[in-house]
Amino acid sequence: MQKYEMLILLKSDMDDEAKDAELKKYADIIASKGGAVESTDKWGVKKTAYPIAYKQDAFFALITFVANGETVKELDRVAGISSDVLRRVITKVKEN
Repeated sequence: MQKYEMLILLKSDMDDEAKDAELKKYADIIASKGGAVESTDKWGVKKTAYPIAYKQDAFFALITFVANGETVKELDRVAGISSDVLRRVITKVKEN
């Protein structure tokens, strides 16, 4: 198992319950594949560097988790087809 971080940008006009449900969906995927979520850090609505899908701002959240490569592929696939996700990036965390 490897430690990863997933930075996800959601549409800023979603209500809080919808944002929480979207983030919970990714936590459930991680748990169902045998991984574990260490933390979910909600950064809130911030202005983006450039318009994404004609939107100037997005809701940023950082999910730190431990999982295997198959789980990362599934998270990327699900986030890629979600209409509420503007951008996502999953990176491997270096352990010191």
